[in-house]
Amino acid sequence: MAPVSSALEDLVAALPEGSVVTDPDIVASYRQDRAADPDAGTALAVVRPRRTEEVQTVLRWATAHGIAVVPRGAGTGLSGGATALDGAIMLSTERMRDITVDPATRTAVAQPGLLNAEVKAAVAEYGLWYPPDPSSFEICSIGGNIATNAGGLCCVKYGVTTDYVLGLQVVLADGTAVRLGGPRLKDVAGLSLTKLFVGSEGTLGVITEVTLRLLPPQHTPCTVVATFDSVQAAADAVVTITGRIRPSMLEFMDSAAINAVEDKLKMGLDRTAAAMMVAASDDRGPAGAEDAEFMAAVFTEAGATEVFSTSDPAEGEAFVVARRYAIPAVEAKGSLLLEDVGVPLPALAALVAGIEKIAAHHDLLISVIAHAGDGNTHPLIVFDPADADMARRADVAFGEIMDLAVSLGGTITGEHGVGRLKKPWLAGYLGPEAMELNRRIKTALDPAGILNPGAAI
Repeated sequence: MAPVSSALEDLVAALPEGSVVTDPDIVASYRQDRAADPDAGTALAVVRPRRTEEVQTVLRWATAHGIAVVPRGAGTGLSGGATALDGAIMLSTERMRDITVDPATRTAVAQPGLLNAEVKAAVAEYGLWYPPDPSSFEICSIGGNIATNAGGLCCVKYGVTTDYVLGLQVVLADGTAVRLGGPRLKDVAGLSLTKLFVGSEGTLGVITEVTLRLLPPQHTPCTVVATFDSVQAAADAVVTITGRIRPSMLEFMDSAAINAVEDKLKMGLDRTAAAMMVAASDDRGPAGAEDAEFMAAVFTEAGATEVFSTSDPAEGEAFVVARRYAIPAVEAKGSLLLEDVGVPLPALAALVAGIEKIAAHHDLLISVIAHAGDGNTHPLIVFDPADADMARRADVAFGEIMDLAVSLGGTITGEHGVGRLKKPWLAGYLGPEAMELNRRIKTALDPAGILNPGAAI
């Protein structure tokens, strides 16, 4: 086998000029994703292809030389799934940005480097809507969304990324390009391989094209905001609402998140509240207003200290922006370890109460925000990485929160993925039989283990 330096020259020669980057400063900028994994390595090079054929070239080369490849989208991942490895290739899809829209089939065919917001804007020109909307929709890529099966604020009604992926083109570890699915709403020929790759975090193949299902545009929502002096009361209201209707949004912020957002946005939020709910219904006509009235009544009966309803789009959007801003607002108070645990809805209050106890026990600030309508929570552990003892306590709390969620019948990740940060807990969560099945699939598709080693599976 040729020396790595000589082999890299072969890769440079096989790809268009400028595709392979070895400048140390640029390579260093690709070491971490937003999870800021302190154990990130240093890649051999960053490769930025534009076409599927170029990705094939990279993976054939990597397989031939036994070099790991870490696929990377926009780098906004929160579980360390795009953390660099020493001597690996960072394969960035950022230059893969083509999109075509077919209004007749209500589909879009897009490359993975487009941002979620750019896909939304492109399809909106045809009077269509792409629903999945992570809080980071303005900066996260479609490829990354598919890699983690991202959700978002409207998933309580409209579902998550996998519900909108009809087809994929995937390049396997040996460089084989495979087309799966297509612009068909119903297709059960063969195993459901398209779904296998959604959420696989770059461990089974590199997604180079995706066929997305689109919907008619969302109707203007009616928004209801409520504050509570009890998390239990807010959680009880969630269970009542979801037992009767499917709101288009049902979001939760705890006291720490409310105050962090108020510090930044100065909206006049109630700093004394223990919880705030932001709910909406986008059903057409009177149905939306009726749903909003129902949710307002449920909040009131559950003991809300204040309930505010509006059908004004700007007023409603202001509260949605506040919820989206919660993570950066809390992050202003220190570095974050971001959790992504989910539980059955009746266990939501128990999870939040348990997290409060964990925070007190370890003397940490842990804020909880949640897609309450589906039980997916994002505990935000604030710490100072320069304080070794605090960093240790934060790591312990990180694991205890996942253990707590599992003990309540929940999961260690609802939409951010396992990455590298949560991998130590994966086998215990899945159990030995399911874990072995995961490993068999990984081995079948990537026998040399070059695709994102150390992540997820």
